[in-house]
Amino acid sequence: MQTGDDIAAAESGDGNASAGPAGFGDRDASAGPAGIGDGGASPGLADAASPRQRARAPVMSDVGRLAGVSHQTVSRVINGSPHVRPETRAKVTAAMEELGYRPNPVARALVTGRSKMLGVVSFDTTLYGPASTLFGIERAAHESGYFIIVASLESLNRSSVVDAVERLRRQGVDGIMVIAPHAEAGEALLHAPTDVPLVAAEAGPEHGAAVVAVDQVAGAVSATRHLLELGHRTVWHISGPRNFIEARQRHEGWMNTLRDAGAEIPEPLEGDWSPQAGYELGLRLTADRSVTAVFVANDQMALGLLRAVHEAGREVPGDLSVVGFDDIPEAAYFLPPLTTVRQDFIEMGRRSLRMLLRRIETGRRASAEPLVPPELVVRGSTGPPPTP
Repeated sequence: MQTGDDIAAAESGDGNASAGPAGFGDRDASAGPAGIGDGGASPGLADAASPRQRARAPVMSDVGRLAGVSHQTVSRVINGSPHVRPETRAKVTAAMEELGYRPNPVARALVTGRSKMLGVVSFDTTLYGPASTLFGIERAAHESGYFIIVASLESLNRSSVVDAVERLRRQGVDGIMVIAPHAEAGEALLHAPTDVPLVAAEAGPEHGAAVVAVDQVAGAVSATRHLLELGHRTVWHISGPRNFIEARQRHEGWMNTLRDAGAEIPEPLEGDWSPQAGYELGLRLTADRSVTAVFVANDQMALGLLRAVHEAGREVPGDLSVVGFDDIPEAAYFLPPLTTVRQDFIEMGRRSLRMLLRRIETGRRASAEPLVPPELVVRGSTGPPPTP
C-alpha cells in the first residue's frame, strides 16, 4: 500500500523528508522556505539562501512543519482520508493555502500509478447534444477530482477514433470516454486499444463496449404519444441524419408509437440537425393542409419549422402542433414556447464517470448503467388539431 512517505519521497526526489533544494545541505529540519521559521539560523545565512528558498516550490514536508504534523498526515488530508480529525484537517488546509502548496501530480502518478487524468474523444461540439454531454462529463470529473483532456475530431471514422484513443493513451490518462453519436464511431470503438479502460457516452455500439446513454426511444414515444392524445390522427417526423445512432432511435420510437396506435405512418423527412434544414423541410410540410402535427428530432430544426409555418400564414398550435427534442436553453423563448423532450446531460456525465471509474478500479468491464430517462416538457407549441 502506498504511504505518505512514498509520495513525499517522490516529491523531494529522495527519501529524506528534511532535504531542501538541490545544492543546500539544510541540516536544520525546522528550516523551510522563506516565510517559515528559520530555526535560529544567522541573518547572514538566511539572507544568502533566501533567493534560492523563495524559488523552491513548497513540498509536503513544508506543509507538515507549518501545520505541526507529519507529512503522512498531510498525505492523508490530500487524499481525502476519513482518518483525520477535523481540527487537524483544518490546520493542514490552512498551511497549504499559506504556502501556496499544490500536490505534485507527477509524483503522485509515480507512486499510485494513477494520473488523475481522463481523456474524452468528442465530435462536433457545435451540436447541442455532444457539447452538453462533454459539459456533463467535465462537471462530474471535476467533482471527483479528475482532470479532463479533450481530443476533438472533425470526423468520426475508424481511423480517427482509434488514433485519438491512442494519442490520449500516450498522455497517460487513467481511462477514456468517447462521445460517439455516429454509427461509424461506435463500430470504431470495437477496434480501440484494449489495455485502457474505455466507455462510450451519448451513444455507442450495440456490443463490445460499455455505453451510457439517454433513452432516445422512450423520448420519441412520449413526444408522439402526446400529439396523438391531443387528437391528431397521425404525426409527421423530421428526422436527424441516418448515420446518427440517436436519430435512428428517435425514428424508431416515433414509428413504433404510430404503429401501436393503428395510425398512418407518413414518410419521414431527413434533416441535418440545422435550423435551415427544418425551415426547408417545413416549407414542404406546411404546403399540405392535412399535416397537423410534427415531431422534430431536435430543437434547432424545430426552430426552422416554426419560421416556415409562420411564413406560410399558419398558426402554431392552432393549425399545426410541433414537438422538438433536447430542450435547449432557448426552447422556452421560441414563439410559441416549444414543447420538447429534455435530456439530462448532467446525470449522463455522472453515470459515464461512475462506469469508467469502476472499470479503472476493478480492471473489468463495468456492469451496464440503466438508460437515463428523458422528460417531456409541454409548452405552448402543441394543442388539439384544428376543427374541420
